[in-house]
Amino acid sequence: MGVYVPNKILTNNDLEKIVDTSDAWIRARTGIVERRVVEGDTATSDLAVLAAKAALEDGGVHIDEVDLILVTTSTPDMIFPSTACLVQKKLNSRGAAAFDMQAACTGFIYGMTVASQFIETGMYKTVLLIGADAFTKHINWKDRGTSVIFGDGAGAFVLREADKGYGLLSSYLAADGSGADLLKIPAGGSYHPGSEESVREGLHFVYMNGSEVFKFAVRIFPEAVQRALDKAGLTVDDIDYLVPHQANIRIINSGIERLGINKDKVVINLDRYGNTSTASIPLALYDLYKTGSLKRGDVLVFVGFGAGLTWGANVIRWY
Repeated sequence: MGVYVPNKILTNNDLEKIVDTSDAWIRARTGIVERRVVEGDTATSDLAVLAAKAALEDGGVHIDEVDLILVTTSTPDMIFPSTACLVQKKLNSRGAAAFDMQAACTGFIYGMTVASQFIETGMYKTVLLIGADAFTKHINWKDRGTSVIFGDGAGAFVLREADKGYGLLSSYLAADGSGADLLKIPAGGSYHPGSEESVREGLHFVYMNGSEVFKFAVRIFPEAVQRALDKAGLTVDDIDYLVPHQANIRIINSGIERLGINKDKVVINLDRYGNTSTASIPLALYDLYKTGSLKRGDVLVFVGFGAGLTWGANVIRWY
């Protein structure tokens, strides 16, 4: 495993100076205290590369051993080429396949599922899975509904085959495109290409219907966990650690209450990083990983939800 977050810290007190909000309001509504923000021309691929290098070093794996580089992101460097190809270049990888996946904040859940299938089929032996986003590049800092939520960061896993009964035990993936308008960046694609008008109207910024997204997340959080557990033949009582997407403390608290899981088993770090989209689950897991608390046989559940609308969960037995 490896992670990277930018050095610049933007606190709630800093935001009080640029948008109509307060530290107390942000803490109460989201649980966030501070977030990391990219500076200058730092791009998503730069975050991804630094997380990837840390993961390769952690696993004692040389970049030439990697067969596939899979990047999950909602904030690619450009429409094409893929961010994964740019990462490949910066890592001096030779011959590895490389592509991006876009499932918004559920990206790492989708990515884990896809990466594991490549390994299970024998097509690839070593997969470098990276979740990276530079969301603050797409934030309207006058919009209280989004400016207080998002932060930047990246997390990476080096994935290989595990012994039978370990690793990824099950996945549950879902989507509902009828909710596409609830969370989006309207312009910049083929439907609404960039123009003077799109820039003037602020269509390149993140738009979110906060109340509807909140209701969606509260509903599907426990459902996704339960579906994935059912597929693995496990129950909530079998969970050693729940690692949720770090979107909002009220969503997390509602989910764990409905599941009936002890809060001590839930990994939470959104107070320090905010919502880093597809990077949030690896960032949260890394906080646990670096303490040495994880032991062989522990059951972990990752759960994510985001734009699309997309949602899903992975059940993993730690190897």
